[in-house]
Amino acid sequence: MSQVTGNETVKIHYTGKLNNGQVFDSSVKREPLEVKLGEGRLIPGFEKGLVNMQVNEKKTITIPKEEAYGEVQKALFQKIPSENLPPEIKPEIGMGLVSKNPDGSERQLRVADVKEDFIIVDANHPLAGQDLTFELELLDIK
Repeated sequence: MSQVTGNETVKIHYTGKLNNGQVFDSSVKREPLEVKLGEGRLIPGFEKGLVNMQVNEKKTITIPKEEAYGEVQKALFQKIPSENLPPEIKPEIGMGLVSKNPDGSERQLRVADVKEDFIIVDANHPLAGQDLTFELELLDIK
């Protein structure tokens, strides 16, 4: 029986959980994830967890934050004066914002704090600083 070596295209179902057991993402009630391994599209620990799996195998892996989205980086917090915000935006802690980079690409931000004349935004990935658990089921290897 074939098994994942790390360069194939795989089709998998997964459920991702935080340490407290809260599910943050799952493919189970939608189409399975199909991805070519070795292209950097998955977090490193997720891809490592698939290696040596066989079709129809199920397993649970725990990915340390260093192999997921890394540590929370203080440098990715930024103070934005309130006058720089569009007038229709009423910021609240946890609110998602999008910033346009000079090259036209977009960056996802989260409002970390709101003060009278400024806000603090966080550009860290929402799962940065957390170990993650994934339940995996390998459906196909191509």
